[in-house]
Amino acid sequence: MDPLYLAALLGGVGGLTRGFIGLLKALSMKRRILWNYYAITVAIAVVIGVFTGIIFDFDPRLSLLAGYAGTDILEGIYKSFNVQKVYVRKK
Repeated sequence: MDPLYLAALLGGVGGLTRGFIGLLKALSMKRRILWNYYAITVAIAVVIGVFTGIIFDFDPRLSLLAGYAGTDILEGIYKSFNVQKVYVRKK
């Protein structure tokens, strides 16, 4: 198998693993599941896995870890910039 495809596959597996843990958390807390968000997270994990494979002369374990941790870091950054609406009630 081409190392680039293997890096993408392993990055995707890392992202799927991270997403699966998020799904389990959402189900346990009885929250609504955002399937579009899940799909985007996995797609980003594939990209992260490919770039990790290219930059670091491809180590399969590194692509898998990068897919998992990379999406985790990006999700943390996204949540830190997520602005919540504040409603002011008139008297």
